[in-house]
Amino acid sequence: MAIINVTDQNFSKETAEGLVLVDFWAPWCGPCKMIAPVLEEIDGEMEDKVQIVKLDVDENQETAGKYGVMSIPTLLLFKDGNVVDQVIGFQPKEALVDLINKHA
Repeated sequence: MAIINVTDQNFSKETAEGLVLVDFWAPWCGPCKMIAPVLEEIDGEMEDKVQIVKLDVDENQETAGKYGVMSIPTLLLFKDGNVVDQVIGFQPKEALVDLINKHA
């Protein structure tokens, strides 16, 4: 599965089932640009375990506010619609893989 962009309108639907890693980001954010290729790699290797979605916090402030996102990148891991884990800031690939495997 490819990484998809979500919005305030379809966020609940896209995170309702299975394991979903949400990248809260913005185009102007340096660390967000650094983590993007890491997420692409993980998506290619772990697409059977996790769906990765991106939410632009500038365009979707309602959802970012609902989950208390104050710093970006913030990554929230959802399992069947509920937040089960969270990391803030750039993370190496190994740390994100471990995070996903912990809940898969």
